[in-house]
Amino acid sequence: MNITSLEALRALYDPVRERSALKELPQLDVHATRFIGLSPLVVLSSAGANGALDASPRGGEPGFVKVLDPQTLLIPDAPGNNRLDTLENIVQTGQIGLLFLVPGMDETLRVNGRAMLTTDEADRERCTDARRVPKLVIRVTVQASYLHCAKALMRSSLWDAGRQVERSVMPSMGEMLRDQIGDRLSADAPVETQAQMLERYRQTL
Repeated sequence: MNITSLEALRALYDPVRERSALKELPQLDVHATRFIGLSPLVVLSSAGANGALDASPRGGEPGFVKVLDPQTLLIPDAPGNNRLDTLENIVQTGQIGLLFLVPGMDETLRVNGRAMLTTDEADRERCTDARRVPKLVIRVTVQASYLHCAKALMRSSLWDAGRQVERSVMPSMGEMLRDQIGDRLSADAPVETQAQMLERYRQTL
């Protein structure tokens, strides 16, 4: 049976616990600010005007996302594949959802808000790291912030080193792309080994 109404959905589950219902805050508090300062990884979710969805991981040194004040975050844009899916979505709708992770912690932090792209020099300087001044910064106006419980990461044992797989269990990125889109690639397009790809990445990290 397909679930097609909110009433049918709610009937399957127990009532939400009080603290879960109340935990959403309209701004960053001291704990959220500290969490972001410890986080080297955030997943950005966005939606385009045509409904196209995107979820993109962004990484850096812990605290690479800057908390300007309880309502404002600055996320530096780093070199990528130049598809610009997330950035194009932000230009179109300004909607953004963030999921912050901290290695070793099973809790995560969720932040929702409005985003805009800026090349403001002061914002770019605030986001400068040892490698570069970013071309642009994603400025987020926080509308909701809340801690997400540890269950998902506990179930996945994400931080358990004993559960990590060897990279060799999957082909290299180049080999997988060859299998997926090889018939549309230029005839002379090289197939990178994993080592070659990682070396190329290191040049632009």
